[in-house]
Amino acid sequence: MTDRNRIPAPQSASPIKGRGSATRLAGRFETLTREAASDEAVQSASDDDEPPSPRTVVHNETARSIISHNDSPDLRFAQSINPYRGCEHGCIYCYARPTHAYLNLSPGLDFETQLFAKRNAAERLRAELGRRGHRVSPINLGANTDPYQPIERHERITRAVLEVLTESQHPLTIVTKGALVCRDIDLLAPLAAKRLVTVFISIAQLDHDLTRILEPRASTPTRRLRAIRELSAAGIPTAVLVAPVIPFINDEYLERVLEASREAGAIAASYTILRLPHEVNALWKEWLGHHFPDRAERVMARIRDLRGGRDNVSEFGVRMKGQGIWAELIRQRFRTTCMRIGLGHSAQSLPPLDTSLFQPPPADPMQARLF
Repeated sequence: MTDRNRIPAPQSASPIKGRGSATRLAGRFETLTREAASDEAVQSASDDDEPPSPRTVVHNETARSIISHNDSPDLRFAQSINPYRGCEHGCIYCYARPTHAYLNLSPGLDFETQLFAKRNAAERLRAELGRRGHRVSPINLGANTDPYQPIERHERITRAVLEVLTESQHPLTIVTKGALVCRDIDLLAPLAAKRLVTVFISIAQLDHDLTRILEPRASTPTRRLRAIRELSAAGIPTAVLVAPVIPFINDEYLERVLEASREAGAIAASYTILRLPHEVNALWKEWLGHHFPDRAERVMARIRDLRGGRDNVSEFGVRMKGQGIWAELIRQRFRTTCMRIGLGHSAQSLPPLDTSLFQPPPADPMQARLF
């Protein structure tokens, strides 16, 4: 009998320039195994050349609903919108990778190359905000995949969603690694003036070479710090999310990221510890073996120290921050630095968002333009 929950180990493959994963690791729901045929590996140039990087393919997804709800005590929001499935940033550690398994696609290479754009997102949002039963609380953009990943530059779905939220004066939060968020300052600044938005910029390290292999298509740390500066200068409350903290890989940057973010104008900070749910575990270990074979065992041993002896813990309350003596040490480093530089480090550090201004948007977007 086959164990459908068992995650197969990825086949050994060389790193692909510009991509986080090197393999199309099968998802835990797949019953078939895929292997590359010889004609897939044919190169037009000599065998010494690197094979071409897999291209990004964007599929249209007609969303039946767009606002997701959660009751997790670990999250600061109860509602979220994800304009895209999959993420071209290619962060090898991304906890959203396993969601591609539900599409019968690989949480590995497919997650960052086979993307789904919910092009009717603004239309669905308008309908859902207009329902009588809608309860107003901040909607988060970026809970699963990044709303400002590269394809947003031409898809503009996140911007369309922001326009509907602006029209209805609905509070929101944004989490992103994309400096493209600054494109929408013209929408975000007026929202901020009414206490309707907070932006979180995710920065886990300041080393560009490390970022290139860890988060290959995300904005560089320098550009993210510049985004904090530009957003803050426009009066938009901006916080830094140091995520994920990875022992012996980027944990040494914790204090420097906080200091640089405060200097750029961030008013608050938070952090999370590396999580390895489902297929991410195998993909992460493959990545470690490729890029840091000399310390791979040491990294995994410390991760298990942070997870009660396991590779991953999914329980609320401990999955984000870890547990044990090493988790406490990271917490103390974080709090001590935040207090020293005057950076808020709790939910109370951020100004509360106003839920009293909400007005359901008209069903016809042309109607709004008449006023």
